[in-house]
Amino acid sequence: MKLLDMLKIATQYLLPKHAVSRLVGYLAAAEAGSLTTFLIKAFIKRFNINMSEAEQEDPAQYKTFNAFFTRKLKDGLRPVVAESNAVALPVDGCVSQLGDIQYGRIIQAKRHDFSARELLGGDKDLSDQFQNGKFATIYLSPRDYHRIHMPLDGELQNMVYIPGDLFSVNPLTAQNVPNLFARNERVACIFKTPYGPMALVLVGATIVASIETVWAGTVTPPAGKLVKRWDFHGNTPITLKKGEEMGRFKLGSTVVCLFPPAMLEFAEHLQAGTDTRMGEIFATLNNSTTA
Repeated sequence: MKLLDMLKIATQYLLPKHAVSRLVGYLAAAEAGSLTTFLIKAFIKRFNINMSEAEQEDPAQYKTFNAFFTRKLKDGLRPVVAESNAVALPVDGCVSQLGDIQYGRIIQAKRHDFSARELLGGDKDLSDQFQNGKFATIYLSPRDYHRIHMPLDGELQNMVYIPGDLFSVNPLTAQNVPNLFARNERVACIFKTPYGPMALVLVGATIVASIETVWAGTVTPPAGKLVKRWDFHGNTPITLKKGEEMGRFKLGSTVVCLFPPAMLEFAEHLQAGTDTRMGEIFATLNNSTTA
């Protein structure tokens, strides 16, 4: 590893990541007029963001940086695969890793893996549903659209907040920080679909100021020190259709998707490094009849 890369990794261990992230979150939520517009324009230029895709193209129309960062796209820009046996990609981003969950372990990068049970907050009953199943980890860069959508129709069963670190989740960190996605702060959402269970785990990162869901609003911050679990069994069902928004990041991160064994096969073109667009083909169901 290059010396500069080593310094970048070492700095992350020393940085007060939660304090920095919350400060950035405060600034990103501020209505600072021309300063906000200046920062948005600088961000657009730095990351070469295509504002022609945004419902509101003019940077000056965003009152806060957060409003810009979670911007809505124009209607119809991300059509969702309609076939009944097709699973839709949940986000714009880039595949970090995908494949089989073997012996309860999920590949993070070469020489690194982590357990599905740790990822889901230590809950054996939740993780057992995905034993020997499949996973996909998708990284959202600063330039990407930062709303997360449903790969399939689903009814929410559980939501789990798991406290943790806030390391960066960029490719360099994923390759060099052990247990990254199971050590960072995250929100795990478990759905019942017509074809089996599905988990969407929204992983926090350095300067990710907020993780939100459409049913609960802001889940973090504030950050906690204990795992918190919400069960939705027996309540008024929270159901979302394939392609509907389920959550969003304020200052991007990563989504880890978990599926049970024999439920689906990932699209052949997807591999580590493949760019993704929300709504395009993610996988094909092995049996499109309901479970």
